[in-house]
Amino acid sequence: MSYRINEIFYSLQGEGHNTGRAAVFVRFAGCNLKCPFCDTEFARYKELTTEEILTQIANIYHPTSNTQRPSLPLIVLTGGEPTLQVDESFIDRLHEVGYEVAMESNGTHLPPFNLDWLTISPKQNVVVERCNELKCIFDMSGDVNDFGIQADYYYLQPCDTRDATQNHLIIQQCIDYIKRHPRWRLSLQTHKLVGFK
Repeated sequence: MSYRINEIFYSLQGEGHNTGRAAVFVRFAGCNLKCPFCDTEFARYKELTTEEILTQIANIYHPTSNTQRPSLPLIVLTGGEPTLQVDESFIDRLHEVGYEVAMESNGTHLPPFNLDWLTISPKQNVVVERCNELKCIFDMSGDVNDFGIQADYYYLQPCDTRDATQNHLIIQQCIDYIKRHPRWRLSLQTHKLVGFK
């Protein structure tokens, strides 16, 4: 079986609960939603098998040789919408190598049951009822819809409009909302603030 892969890269997780953690991102091409703020280019992709994906991960991640038991980075399956392609056997193979596997999803399709971490960023037509991390986009409307999803952690992420003045206003409104609703935590896109991919 092959998967449509937009890109694979090694960086730090820039947002949410795992912010700052070393991670290999496997970005799957294609999504069933068309969000206006999405920053992913879906037109180009390569068809790769599981073993080809593992080879690419190994080629971009090189553990230091001065440790007896090197730790492995988190693998983050993202997109697009990874639930359109990812299955349990793919996750099992990543686990066999020793990776911890996280997925970022819009929640419109049920994810594989064997993930280590599931982040849901819901927009519409959500079928997922529980996740580790619920990350809702906060925009100028000031409304937050958690779609009734139960989570271990609840995050609000200010929408990036690519307009500095508008973004500043959204961030201030988001902070005010969190102060009034302390169940939520602030998630900033630190990779954009600091300047890394």
